[in-house]
Amino acid sequence: MTGQSSFSDHSLGAFSDLLASDAPTPGGGAASAVTAMLGASLVSMVTRLSQGRERYASFAATHERALAASEAARLRFLELADEDAAAYRGFVAARALGRDGAASPDDRDRAVREAAREAARVPMLIVRECYALMEHVERLAGRSNLHAASDLDVAARLLDAAARGAGANVIVNLPSMGDERLADSMLGELEVRLHELASDVARIASQVRSQGLRSPEAG
Repeated sequence: MTGQSSFSDHSLGAFSDLLASDAPTPGGGAASAVTAMLGASLVSMVTRLSQGRERYASFAATHERALAASEAARLRFLELADEDAAAYRGFVAARALGRDGAASPDDRDRAVREAAREAARVPMLIVRECYALMEHVERLAGRSNLHAASDLDVAARLLDAAARGAGANVIVNLPSMGDERLADSMLGELEVRLHELASDVARIASQVRSQGLRSPEAG
């Protein structure tokens, strides 16, 4: 965060205080990213509770891949929280252009369009990261510590909620981008990813409820 401390430097309580304040940032996008970070952290926890245990030894490759992905994701989600706050600050600044007569209406409109694209791009990245990590959650279900299966279910639900929250921030910025083709493309991608995430959550919940193990992944 240029000129600002990173949210990764804040305690959970301090972040909550910032979120509850009357400051425009952090807002829903950053909150969605932090929610996704919590989901990723649970994936790491479940994986670590599964590694080195004889019952789950045949799933070692799945665990290794999932842990690498979740550890990278939880750091990336914190970066995206910072990026989302910065993008929204840029959008607010663009909308304020011209109030002092220093910028023309055309300059302001151009700045708003560019800022809106960034304000939509960043939460879309959150959605994509949630989507990518959910694949590992689905693979872990039934291939990880059954005593922590409910935590994996929670992780999936947090990632889904985070993606939907970030998606709301994508949608709200689309009309201001001034590019109907790009807006349609982003909306189409968003709808597909959210639909698939919902299906993943349902499959994971079903596997968790079965309280059984699956066959190891091929390869």
